[in-house]
Amino acid sequence: MAFMEKPPAGKVLLDDTVPLTAQIEASQSLHSHTEYIIRVQRGVSAENSWQIVRRYSDFDLLNNSLQISTLSLPLPPKKLIGNMEREFIAERQKGLQAYLDVITTHHILSNCELVKKFLDPNNYSVNYTEIALQHVSMFFRSEPKWEVVEPLKDIGWRIRKKYFLMKIKNQPKERLMLSWADLGPDKYLSDKDLQYAVKLLSSCSHPYIYKITFATANESSALVIRPFSEKGTLKDLIYKAKPKDPFLKKYCNPKKIQGLELQQIKTYGRQILEVLKFLHEKGFPYGHLHSANVMLDGDTCKLLDLENSLLGLPSFYRSYFSQFRKINTLEGVDVHCFGHLLYEMTYGRPPDTIPVDSFPPAPSVFVVSVLESILTCEAMKNGMPTVSRLLQMPLFSDVLLTNSEKPQFKIPTKLKEALKTSKECIEKRLTEEQKLIHQHRRLTRAQSHHGSEEEKKKRKILARKKSKRSAYESGEEHSAKYSNSNNSAGSGASSPLTSPSSPTPPSTAGASSIPPAPPPPPLPPAAPPLSAEVPPQPSPQPDVSASRGALLSSIQNFQKGTLKKTQTCDYSAPRIS
Repeated sequence: MAFMEKPPAGKVLLDDTVPLTAQIEASQSLHSHTEYIIRVQRGVSAENSWQIVRRYSDFDLLNNSLQISTLSLPLPPKKLIGNMEREFIAERQKGLQAYLDVITTHHILSNCELVKKFLDPNNYSVNYTEIALQHVSMFFRSEPKWEVVEPLKDIGWRIRKKYFLMKIKNQPKERLMLSWADLGPDKYLSDKDLQYAVKLLSSCSHPYIYKITFATANESSALVIRPFSEKGTLKDLIYKAKPKDPFLKKYCNPKKIQGLELQQIKTYGRQILEVLKFLHEKGFPYGHLHSANVMLDGDTCKLLDLENSLLGLPSFYRSYFSQFRKINTLEGVDVHCFGHLLYEMTYGRPPDTIPVDSFPPAPSVFVVSVLESILTCEAMKNGMPTVSRLLQMPLFSDVLLTNSEKPQFKIPTKLKEALKTSKECIEKRLTEEQKLIHQHRRLTRAQSHHGSEEEKKKRKILARKKSKRSAYESGEEHSAKYSNSNNSAGSGASSPLTSPSSPTPPSTAGASSIPPAPPPPPLPPAAPPLSAEVPPQPSPQPDVSASRGALLSSIQNFQKGTLKKTQTCDYSAPRIS
């Protein structure tokens, strides 16, 4: 086969589902316009960031392109006069930052090609539709029975996956859908195993798996053909959308928000859980469940895009479940994604935040019970139920399945081992990403707590207390040292306390040329003379109070006349020679 004879080798290492954040760092005014310097970061690593420069006209062009979503986006209005004033530029910068915050946190907008190209032109400057057309044209050279009817532009959310409506030449009324995709960062199968596994998909027969007509792959991309359904997907049913419309137009801002009926929720949920259980038992990794990957065939749900996990494409909900370390297996990922799908079927829209704190009224308490077991904070911390456990819950256990088609999907033992190894590698990459996110969250929380006003007040109070305590302790230490030094000097000049009757030597201040030492403190006047019967007491150690008393007595008995008069030679007067 000549399909993609000279493709670029290898897989795409960039994960398009990793969120981008954007912060306007500064603005610079030129002669006729203002440029905004924006710092863009991929994921939680500050090292994985870069700067871009955008004008207001660039924002306006992006906003016009996003109008297809019918969302009301907060872009600041234009201003023709006075748009170079400093106050206006500062105010506009705040408005543009709010605009960036909205488009980078909206789950669908943040993953669309328009926003990615605006924020990361280096990685998203390629025309992916053009590349897909080239590869598909090469495929048709070797398979002349197929013919392209029209490209289905942007009907999916993936940037590197493109769709085409096609037909078989000898059956012009039958419509088929061709999808082409690059290999993604989670592709861990060898090229030989990948090609074999992709071709094997067309042999899979299951009442709740959408049939694949043809599939092939090479070292860098894959091509899959399946029947085109005019009814569309489960997401089209929920949002009352036309299958051929662009993804942004169909699902960003539905005109009417209304969930499905209870019986539909129960039946579709049971069918999806049955096919997930089947794939898990076969050891076939999936991890790509969402309502746009479920095709409707009458009253039956059929799973789409089984090839995604083989090609290594990241999941639609990856930015959600990568936040929770308990969701670290593809089986757990499938259960988490089923929670999203069940919420959408029940309420007609996706949840506002994950985890979900409270649920609006539902058609049945059993629906809320299942949702609480999957999407609450407690469930994500303590663990979610398995697919088998979900099938036993009251919401799904009483559903009767009428389809009697026997499932068939034979996977050779050697390929099973390769799939198992690939699954482990996918889970390992997920675990490593979750670890980085967890560490970043802890660091951010600690920095936020440390920088809070309450914490700053606490630190100021503690610093004051510590300063007072240290000042008091240093004052005490200084007083003790000064008292001890004076006490030692007094003890050396006076007779021992054990001999109070010994006479005090007379002062020789007048006969000596050396100034005498300060006079010793006198004995306490009230102390009675010791009688001969009383045995002499041992010399007590001077304490702080005695030392202070001695110091005070010495100061009180100080005589100025005992000091020797000295002569001072003053050399400070000017000398006149």
